[in-house]
Amino acid sequence: MELPRDTHHERLPVSSSETPSTNGTAQIGVTGLAVMGSNLARNFAHHGYTVALHNRTTAKTDALLEAHGSEGSFVRSETIPEFLAALEKPRRVIIMVKAGDPTDAVIEELADAMEEGDIIIDGGNSLYTDTIRREKAIRERGLHYVGAGISGGEEGALNGPSIMPGGPAESYESLGPLLEEISAHVDGVPCCTHIGPDGSGHFVKMVHNGIEYSDMQLIGEAYQLLRDGLGKSAPEIADIFAEWNEGDLDSYLIEITAEVLKQIDKKTGKPLVDVILDEAEQKGTGRWTVKSALDLGVPVTGIAEAVFARALSGSVAQRKATTGLASGELGEHPTDEARFIDDVSKALYASKIIAYAQGFNQIQAGSNEYDWDITLGDMATIWRGGCIIRAKFLNRIKEAYDEDPQLATLIAAPYFRDAVEAGIDSWRRVVVTATQLGIPIPGFASALSYYDALRTERLPAALTQGLRDFFGAHTYGRIDADHDAKFHTQWSGDRSESPA
Repeated sequence: MELPRDTHHERLPVSSSETPSTNGTAQIGVTGLAVMGSNLARNFAHHGYTVALHNRTTAKTDALLEAHGSEGSFVRSETIPEFLAALEKPRRVIIMVKAGDPTDAVIEELADAMEEGDIIIDGGNSLYTDTIRREKAIRERGLHYVGAGISGGEEGALNGPSIMPGGPAESYESLGPLLEEISAHVDGVPCCTHIGPDGSGHFVKMVHNGIEYSDMQLIGEAYQLLRDGLGKSAPEIADIFAEWNEGDLDSYLIEITAEVLKQIDKKTGKPLVDVILDEAEQKGTGRWTVKSALDLGVPVTGIAEAVFARALSGSVAQRKATTGLASGELGEHPTDEARFIDDVSKALYASKIIAYAQGFNQIQAGSNEYDWDITLGDMATIWRGGCIIRAKFLNRIKEAYDEDPQLATLIAAPYFRDAVEAGIDSWRRVVVTATQLGIPIPGFASALSYYDALRTERLPAALTQGLRDFFGAHTYGRIDADHDAKFHTQWSGDRSESPA
């Protein structure tokens, strides 16, 4: 099933408003024309590709053509056979439909009508284990299946997302040039690369989203610390975030935090953030990340706390039942505003480093478990632009893995070690102050505890193992024996020890 690399296709000018009707003229097809699918189709068209369009209902196809048909060359279709007939061979079709059963249904319909060597690309947020299953089944039918994580939201889909395609390496020979061209570019480098086999692309996108959860939770905690700790208004906090975005914290999420905090509600005249219901929703990728980490035995405490914080915000009955309960004796609010603001910024940066370190550890663990051979430095490269978690310090992550591809944790890399050490005192002061004021900071606190646990020479896990051996004869190791040697104490007998 060797596929030709697409390097010489004929392109129509972007300004063309004609709708080709000749079969086999489109280089790429998109089925599922909600906002993300429509914007991806337009992105391809903006780059000179002829795009075949399909949707379960033709109304969305026609709406896209009516609003944006002049932006490039599109081929309208009503049925899957008509859609596939419009495509060059090997056919390349991107599915942009809801994950789960709807995706399976579209895959089956496409596969039944496709020919050997054709490529199905799932650009949605599918669970990576589903992608592993689908890739195997599609490969057995002589087709290629690519699970491609796409990050950047509506704007990224239109103007250049970060793309994380997995699947067969040979399919990337044909598909890669198209995806790289429409992706975001930083310093001339596309934010797209072949991740690895089968479900690797969707796995990496899942972890990306988990880091995104943690990042947003930490930003929310920083906002609440400034609001409740210093009594700052939303516009005042917006100015602080805008200033932070000029330094080490420079990132897309910090940038848009300032924008959200500046927004005034037209109906009430209040800051919009003050009238938004404080119940955060989620679509599931954060939960998937935590479940996967549990299966892999990787501690992603920051991501888990972010997922649980969203769940807690939505626990309306419990929150109402406990509003006004005793807080105990609270401490004094900070009197040195400048110092506290600086402390919060350093604590935020250190906690963000922990979140990314945990995420990259999970990617490494997944790569090892499934033999994906993922290059971690490449993940930092393709996340520098287009995606939601793009940030200035991703260049530092890339440098760290280039210098040491076997890096055990980002925290041990010189730049990140120095950054955490420079902020550790501020970090501790923030956690202590928040605790004294009764301000919940699960993200900041768990990140600090994770860091402290890693750097602690001897953890209480020794006692845990002793207890497990006492009630369940689960055995334990000894510091003066080989690492793999196990022992058991006869707790209910003479308490002698014997090799297990």
